[in-house]
Amino acid sequence: MKNFITLTIATLCIMGRAYAVETCSRIAIINYQEVLVDTNSTEKGEGLRFHLEKDKTAKSYLDAYQEGTQIKWQNAVLGTAGTTMMLAGILTNNDSERKQTLLIGGATFMILNFLVARTLEASNEQNLIKAIEEYNKRNLPKIYFNPDRETDGSLGPGVSFSISKEWSF
Repeated sequence: MKNFITLTIATLCIMGRAYAVETCSRIAIINYQEVLVDTNSTEKGEGLRFHLEKDKTAKSYLDAYQEGTQIKWQNAVLGTAGTTMMLAGILTNNDSERKQTLLIGGATFMILNFLVARTLEASNEQNLIKAIEEYNKRNLPKIYFNPDRETDGSLGPGVSFSISKEWSF
């Protein structure tokens, strides 16, 4: 049981770190210049608004994207319930049968909440991509945006594993 909780917490920490890197470093290329997609403002995608406002359809997709990035009350409730259950499980007597139930239930709520939020975020990202595609159909300069690639050409953030071995003689 203790190993399950440790593994759950470690997984959430790794996923949270990958998410933090992703939201701060997205860029698009417009007229051979790099433009931050997510500026310092609270709205994601705001860095492209100047260009996307020229096209009515693209602007509507951008607005839908920004509405989808708002915090949802369902996620807050699930996260709070999971955290409360985990804390109650930690504070319960060691010999109690409830302890294990609370810990497993809390961890399940937290993992479920994370997976639902990430799924909704990934599907909402399609609105931003559609906005850029609609703009590029009818307007110049073209916007080049690949959310899966970094500026150095490597794959973007996320959890990935590799095995390597260096030999020296």
